[in-house]
Amino acid sequence: MIKTYTQRKKAKAWLKSYRGKRPVFACVLGFTETGLIPNISAAGATPEDRKYTAIADAEFLATGKNINFPLPPLVAGASPVLISRAVVATQELPLFIFDAGLVIAPTVETIDLGGCPAKCVSTGQALSLEKVLQLFVQGLVWGEKLSQLGAYVILSECVVGGTTTALAVLTGLGIDAKDKVNSSHPTCNHSQKWEIVQAGLAHLCPDANPFEVVAAVGDPMQIVVAGMAIAASRHSGVLLAGGTQMLAVYSLARAIANYQKLVWNPEVIMIGTTRWVAEDATGKTIDLALAVQDVPLLATQLSFAKSQFPQLRAYEQGFVKEGVGAGGAAIAAHLYQNWTQEKLLGAIESQLHIAVV
Repeated sequence: MIKTYTQRKKAKAWLKSYRGKRPVFACVLGFTETGLIPNISAAGATPEDRKYTAIADAEFLATGKNINFPLPPLVAGASPVLISRAVVATQELPLFIFDAGLVIAPTVETIDLGGCPAKCVSTGQALSLEKVLQLFVQGLVWGEKLSQLGAYVILSECVVGGTTTALAVLTGLGIDAKDKVNSSHPTCNHSQKWEIVQAGLAHLCPDANPFEVVAAVGDPMQIVVAGMAIAASRHSGVLLAGGTQMLAVYSLARAIANYQKLVWNPEVIMIGTTRWVAEDATGKTIDLALAVQDVPLLATQLSFAKSQFPQLRAYEQGFVKEGVGAGGAAIAAHLYQNWTQEKLLGAIESQLHIAVV
């Protein structure tokens, strides 16, 4: 149920250390105006829908139903929050949802980090440097707290347009990420993303520090989770639950730790995603992980090929792929309670049945 794609020796040791142990699950919500660009993302059928994606996903993650907002209408498929909710609820994992900067107020209980939505990457002025530094401190504080609540910490996100900000931050940090990131589209829109990123990076000074890179072309989730990962790694394992976006977060955490000479333990940090991301033929996630270096890439081998629901079978055609920590949650389901493919699929289909009734 879990496959390792890079850094296999390190990953094997990590998996052995945390087998049978209960994690804590955290989801950091954020927003970037990049997500409003037509066709930039399939995580919401229209730009207006995308304003509500994180709100609806958070509502379902927390309650198992959507009281105020239905699950976001997608181009195809169903929200990956169904996977995360199935694991968090059924395995009774401690859950914390954070608001790092949303355009619309959450409808469920969240921890407000005092953030704000980011402007479009193309502006080169996504966030103020002051806000970036404030959010980083919040990340450090909460990473410390979360590390005391579980054997390891699963850090997840919901940011529409986040693979574009990930491409921008990775490139700004000097990592060759061009044509390597993923997308919620079945065929990644690399040229559109790269054009937006290039416009934003044109405003960045060549010697910019990591905080300045985020301020120019990042989003509020990235800096929070980077801080959380640094602080949590001092006391527990960390599973960065996502693909492209979490590879960017790891790179950012490493750059900040080096820049500020912070104590952290990168050896206990893994990237955990889905096979739909890791094996995406229109992205190069494994190559990106190798370019980032140091951090193992894991993926759940969960399959929806035999699902009774067409919304789930759409994942096998390349739609959706990942989000809200779905891959990390599925990895945890196997690690903690040794769930099989059949057990996990059944739990997810039960959640979808609730959502569509």
